[in-house]
Amino acid sequence: MSLTSVYRRALVGAVVCGVAASGVASAQAILPPSLELRVPKAPTLGTAEGGSFLAYELHITNFSGQPMTLKSVEVLSGSADKRVLFTLADSALTQGIARPGLTIPAGDRSKIAGGTRAVVFVWMPVDVRSAPTSLRNRVKVEQGSGDSTRTQELEGALVSVGRMGGDIGPPLRGGVWLAANGPSVSSGHRRALIPISGSPSIAQRFAIDWVRVNATDSTYSGDRLQNENYIAEGNDAIAVANGRVVAVKDGIPENVPGVNSRAVPITLETVGGNHVIIDIGGGRFAFYAHLKPGAIRVKVGESVKKGQVIGLVGNTGNSTEPHLHFHISDANSPLGSEGVPYGLDSFEIVGHCRAFNTSCTRETPQTRRGEIPLENVLVRFP
Repeated sequence: MSLTSVYRRALVGAVVCGVAASGVASAQAILPPSLELRVPKAPTLGTAEGGSFLAYELHITNFSGQPMTLKSVEVLSGSADKRVLFTLADSALTQGIARPGLTIPAGDRSKIAGGTRAVVFVWMPVDVRSAPTSLRNRVKVEQGSGDSTRTQELEGALVSVGRMGGDIGPPLRGGVWLAANGPSVSSGHRRALIPISGSPSIAQRFAIDWVRVNATDSTYSGDRLQNENYIAEGNDAIAVANGRVVAVKDGIPENVPGVNSRAVPITLETVGGNHVIIDIGGGRFAFYAHLKPGAIRVKVGESVKKGQVIGLVGNTGNSTEPHLHFHISDANSPLGSEGVPYGLDSFEIVGHCRAFNTSCTRETPQTRRGEIPLENVLVRFP
């Protein structure tokens, strides 16, 4: 070993030990917050009824032994001026935080103990005419208490912003269909962060459970324990674009409708019930779940055309009643992929509900193009 190498090692050791050993030096040293800021999936610009938006997650991990309180998250433009585009603070921040693996009261979710993680779900409105091509996240955290309280800021790495591929067709025909659990700040699909093969992802980030309703906004008539009495049962599920079938699952029997009724144990293999995945190009995969057994009309490797019937709506897998779960993601995996937004080439908004099948109002139909329907919107397809 050269004397230069020995000197370099000794110098590094002296710097590290010097900070720890000297009480005065330790008190004076102001180091950045020991946090990891990570955006697992770079956002893609989406457009809906209320305008354009960016929806993504910021993972914040505390690598120190001391607790920190998250006070705000600012989204900055990726340009040199670092303009503040969006801010999450106070109650909006609290509502946007999840704590994986922990049961924490809502008011305490912003307190990140040493060795733990917070996930901030960002849903940022943007003007499509001036949407950023990149962004950074800046967090403000507070440590200590009383007179020793210290507030610090930390900026994360530059994150690119993607643009959607071409519009797709609808996955169903006619209607009226309710976009249950559809895209929103806090829908169940939006928050479904699931580790698959050692990596957490949100394949269902923009997923919709399409439930068909009648004139009184009910999903069935007659005996609610019979699948045949549900309006969605047996409807055609159709290819949203030209593509190639890359996955098919069939043979799972239908459930008896109900919250706790499942025909088979729910595993990673059965959670989507009978399903089809179509590679529609551009790194996008269309996922159709809960299809009727014995009614899938395509096979793996087959090329399909936009508008082609690929199966019938059913009630299989992790499903409470007949409906079509549909989403677009970036890989051939029902859950081990990242959901991406999409636009439908044409559909009509005919009403809105405050919640699933609750307080629904019908409105004069509005034709929408190039948009994704949001949660609890009532839709009619061509």
